[in-house]
Amino acid sequence: MTDLPSQPAPPRRLGLTGSIGAGKSTVAALLRAHGLSVLDADEQARLVTQEPETLEQIEAAFPGTVIDGVLDRAALAAVAFADPARLAQLNAIVHPRVRTRMAALELEAVARGAQWIVQDIPLLFEGGMEGSMDAVLVVDAPLNMRIERVMARSGLSREAVLARDARQTPAAEKRQKATAVIDNGGGLEGLEAQVDAALTVLGIGPVA
Repeated sequence: MTDLPSQPAPPRRLGLTGSIGAGKSTVAALLRAHGLSVLDADEQARLVTQEPETLEQIEAAFPGTVIDGVLDRAALAAVAFADPARLAQLNAIVHPRVRTRMAALELEAVARGAQWIVQDIPLLFEGGMEGSMDAVLVVDAPLNMRIERVMARSGLSREAVLARDARQTPAAEKRQKATAVIDNGGGLEGLEAQVDAALTVLGIGPVA
């Protein structure tokens, strides 16, 4: 009887999320430094919105937001973020394609021997994806600090940042649902120590 080839063990998933301006990208970089595979949903969304088929659907739903085959992200944001129904319409176009890309990247990470995979998903709770995670790490920071960070990097007004924050799951609720919380209101040294402590609590070691 011929032995069947062994299948790689399914990975364990760590969901990484946080409210706008919390500093999740910094934590993701620290997790990568620990040798963990980090899959970035925002990065995949940017790639998805460069695909001709996606752009065609976006232009059909949001006329004038694709110019010469390039997405005008500011114009799209102005339309989509002004109306929850329109935002849901955009998400219905983009999110399934992002999930497909994330699944393919996860398979690649498993093939490389990854035992834990970090799914960096800003709207983890909003999309109801926490149930597919083995643990959830939430990054948080004081509201005023988060607002200032976003204003500095994006040029959005305080009111615009607050409006986007209001459309997300409240930070307090995210903290309650988290397996572990990183408070990113201080310096990098303290942040590194918190990441180390969270990984220890979660039983996650670096992946060679």
